[in-house]
Amino acid sequence: MEKTKLKKLFLLDGFGAIISAFLLGVVLVKLESYFGIPKNTLYFLAALPCFFMIYDFYVYFKIEKNLGSFLKRIAIVNLLYCFLSLLLAFYHYQVITYLGWIYIIGEIIIVVVLAWYELKVAKNYTFSKNKEEI
Repeated sequence: MEKTKLKKLFLLDGFGAIISAFLLGVVLVKLESYFGIPKNTLYFLAALPCFFMIYDFYVYFKIEKNLGSFLKRIAIVNLLYCFLSLLLAFYHYQVITYLGWIYIIGEIIIVVVLAWYELKVAKNYTFSKNKEEI
């Protein structure tokens, strides 16, 4: 995969992080009674994608080398975020509604698919880069 296509994955991840932060920190907070996830948990979960977005856009605009390792890092962090979201959902299982579970599970599915693809691309990019250097 060429470098410009690889860098576009950071844009995709960054814009996805913006959407997650907005949905969690604004939409779900306003509709807390429908989703059942406490506001403090929503704000905490919304803050994390803000950091991911900064990382993604920084890599997109500033980094030119070792893109595979940067992509691997964000993929792993995305998976950890999914795990944390699930843990917090189970912690608040008594108050989360069906809509809350649908949102959490839906977001996890989307992020896991993206992270899986990022790991696959990072592995192939690193392998092809190393192959070119030989």
